Amino acid sequence: MTDVASEPRHLIKLTPGTPVGDHYDYLASVFRPVFARIAEGARQRDAERQLPIEQVGWLNAARFGALRIPQEHGGFGASLLDTFRLLIELAEADSQVAHLLRAHIAFVEQIQMHPDPAVREKWINRVVAGQIVGNAYTERGGNALGTWNTAISATPYGVFVSGTKYYCTGTIFADWTVVAATHPQRPGRHLAVVSTQHSGVRMYDDWDGFGQQLTGTGSTEFDTVPVDTLIVPVDQFEHVESTVFQLVLLAVQAGITRAVLADARLAVQARTRNFTTGTGVPLRDEPQVLQLIGEISGQVLAVESIVLAAVAEVEALLADEGLSEDERHLVCELTANRAHTAVQPLVLAAASKMFDGLGASSTSTSCNFDRHWRNARTIATHNPAIYRARIVGDYEVNGRAPVTHDSAGDVPESYA
Repeated sequence: MTDVASEPRHLIKLTPGTPVGDHYDYLASVFRPVFARIAEGARQRDAERQLPIEQVGWLNAARFGALRIPQEHGGFGASLLDTFRLLIELAEADSQVAHLLRAHIAFVEQIQMHPDPAVREKWINRVVAGQIVGNAYTERGGNALGTWNTAISATPYGVFVSGTKYYCTGTIFADWTVVAATHPQRPGRHLAVVSTQHSGVRMYDDWDGFGQQLTGTGSTEFDTVPVDTLIVPVDQFEHVESTVFQLVLLAVQAGITRAVLADARLAVQARTRNFTTGTGVPLRDEPQVLQLIGEISGQVLAVESIVLAAVAEVEALLADEGLSEDERHLVCELTANRAHTAVQPLVLAAASKMFDGLGASSTSTSCNFDRHWRNARTIATHNPAIYRARIVGDYEVNGRAPVTHDSAGDVPESYA
């Protein structure tokens, strides 16, 4: 017989989607205990601005960064879809920890396609050992759109890079970082991978945004830093790098939406008081509050379904040998852009809606429920969704392929 006094078993799937085989279950069994530890202090870390250095160390010890490395090379051999399903779970535990891995996830995809087997082997070995890679692409100002002031110098003693970067997400936590720079003799974007431990690298936790404050998204200075690996333009795969960067943001948004639902659910379950305008029943039985929780749950399903559908589409596109590189880049970009335009309003709505059923007490700083909206709103500003919607619309109506620039920068009035 069923014990009617016990809580019913929760049967809604933890992470939607249809996995292939049981590999995801194995991966989840490895990493969910780590995610649970990370989740324990997420609210306090956000409130006190404590960088999750220890928590990143737990992930590195478990080799989360080696998910996509094939098993025969010492990694976990995860599909792109399973990797992002796990990333959503990590983002629910702490959206900031998931976000700071953005550059690493894209780098792993990129480096496995490098034409030089020696370069591939070197970086696969490092990733499998638990090392992670950060990002140093953007400059805060003073550089023209599509260019950088950061420069590479080739000398008889080696190749070096010098310059100052901002929005260096993840670099504070990383062993290596990828620096976008100009080359004195060769046109195009060059990616200089350097050690963050070199004395010429100075990192600052000076990101002052109101959300995602713990991602290490600050300034980094490079003073004649030796380049370990130089990735020249011909060896870069823009469709992989750009698209994966955007898919990570989408996964983080999905994780935030799940965290909203979890916090709202627990708050309603725990509350013993009701409002003067309520129906006089406990909040967990208040019909309109239950409706609100149900609406948030539906938004969680919608967001995750959109994100995972986009990831599955990109994974299929990467394996489609019938596409040219230009075609692959086009459709990958459009896939990520379409998902962004649909996801962001849903996430922001859910993060705001949770307060409607919980009242003024839920705005207490001790709850720190506002972190979900702040974090989601901050992520939504990355390459704003209005531009992505315009790109998709222009393709739908006029068949114009997306046009992007190598870097953000200053635009003169005469720029065309």
